[in-house]
Amino acid sequence: MRRVRLADLLASAEELAGFSALLARGGVAAVPTETFYGLAADPTNEGAVSRIFEIKGRDDGKPLLVLFSERAQFDALGVAAESPVLARLLRIWPAPLTVVLPLRSSVAASRGRATLAVRIPAAPRLRQLLSAVGPLTGTSANRSDAPPLADPDAVEEALGADLDLLVDDGTTPGGEPSTVIDATRDPIRVLRRGAFRWPETGR
Repeated sequence: MRRVRLADLLASAEELAGFSALLARGGVAAVPTETFYGLAADPTNEGAVSRIFEIKGRDDGKPLLVLFSERAQFDALGVAAESPVLARLLRIWPAPLTVVLPLRSSVAASRGRATLAVRIPAAPRLRQLLSAVGPLTGTSANRSDAPPLADPDAVEEALGADLDLLVDDGTTPGGEPSTVIDATRDPIRVLRRGAFRWPETGR
């Protein structure tokens, strides 16, 4: 496993090109988010998504969340941007709020479902990385049933043998994981309470 500082990755066209090539080959990296480190891969690459499940020791049938830099990236994965709730969400994002939205057609990360969990993260440099390389999966970088990891050294110790790259931005804020809501239902349903305060009745 290779380790690179996020600042160095963003500052180097060569490093970014190498990261993009790694993703295209089905590589898996750990990247810092606004809460914990996440496992990043191309959400359309079946092999890469399967690797994430192997790394986590998680049921392969469960979908993965996907991180986007901005609304404009939704179209590439077929996220149904006409969702009535989207305008409301765009007033909230970027934030530690993961939202299940409709998909026009399934992708590897959705595991056959017609929905996808999406987030525009609150970490500015992560959004910069997403803008450069495209949407990435963002499930927490840990084994299933183990706590999420905020320390890059802990990520390397726990998962380094299975990762291709660790993007190091020091210790992340930690705290609670992102809040997850299902916006395919009316009213919106809270699936997991977390770092963003969303009332049961929506906003």
